[in-house]
Amino acid sequence: MHPFNDTHEQIRLTVRRFVEKHVLPYIREWEEAGEFPREIYQLAGDAGILGIGYDEKWGGIGAGDVLMKVAASEELMRSTSGGLVASLGSLDIALPPVAKWASPALKKTVVPAVLRGEKIAALAITEPSGGSDVASLKTRARKEGDHYVVNGSKTFITSGTRADYYTVAVRTGNEGHGGISLLMIERGTPGFTVGRKLQKMGWWCSDTAELFFQDCKVPASHLIGVENAGFIAIMSNFQMERLSLAIMAYMTAQLAYEEALRYVKEREAFGRKIAGFQVIRHKLVDMATRINIARQYTLTVAEKMQTKQNCVTEVSMAKNFVTETADFVTYEAVQIFGGMGYMRESVVERLFRDARILSIGGGTTEIMKEIIARQLGL
Repeated sequence: MHPFNDTHEQIRLTVRRFVEKHVLPYIREWEEAGEFPREIYQLAGDAGILGIGYDEKWGGIGAGDVLMKVAASEELMRSTSGGLVASLGSLDIALPPVAKWASPALKKTVVPAVLRGEKIAALAITEPSGGSDVASLKTRARKEGDHYVVNGSKTFITSGTRADYYTVAVRTGNEGHGGISLLMIERGTPGFTVGRKLQKMGWWCSDTAELFFQDCKVPASHLIGVENAGFIAIMSNFQMERLSLAIMAYMTAQLAYEEALRYVKEREAFGRKIAGFQVIRHKLVDMATRINIARQYTLTVAEKMQTKQNCVTEVSMAKNFVTETADFVTYEAVQIFGGMGYMRESVVERLFRDARILSIGGGTTEIMKEIIARQLGL
């Protein structure tokens, strides 16, 4: 039994049609090109997809409805490209702090334009020296009159190449998590430059970049929330990001399983379909079992988040278990395909590459285990 209602299913159908019409016919071309057309944001905005989970006053739909976001995310992953989903969804990690804590004027400028797909938003936290250790970030913002002067750099920023608005974590106070703030920095701000487009193992059509700040003057009115309270905003945002990564992971696994299931019914070896070999059938049984458990547990966590329950432990467990499931299933899918699974024309090859980032992004497996350990009182 699933937790989705009729409204969720209508959203699912809308997203499915969007993917079938605007994405699937072109996704292989976009993957090879290393990017997808910017107009896809506009089309997703027109379809109401970018507004899912945001307040209606900004042009959103289903504010606070976690399960609506789950249904939409599952269907977006039917694109077979984690990179497209990551970049199209970068607003969901960049925009929540703005929507919750920015000034009314800043909200009015940023949020509606992003939800319409006219502008692109990116979150900039990770630094070359920091990785998952957010509390040690070094990019510094010094208050001077009615501006902050920002110096430092960021890396691995999803949508970093072509974003218009960047939610940037900076150090405004002392060392540690208590000295971190969030600033909204716009493309074109003097002293802010976007570096090279980074080449990645997977997520090929997602643009990922380095960012550099050199005496970059940002209006003080672009402070998001209270100075030196940015770490709390970052951490509260991480829970939804980790749930989203878990959804991407079980859908990556599901798609790989479906491809493998189709293939074994068509491919012949030694005079019969390879589905007739017990070793193949048992692989598929193990794949299906893990996917089923992964999805059901993730949906249980999503339901808890929907009712505002504390589920830091559960969402961390979900991210670890489900990303491990994606690694296992995509590996087995490539193995079942054999040589064809190693070819770039194969969907399972792409899924295998894309799966690898899921246990790294949003906090590594190792960080998740430390969070779980603390929650368990260890």
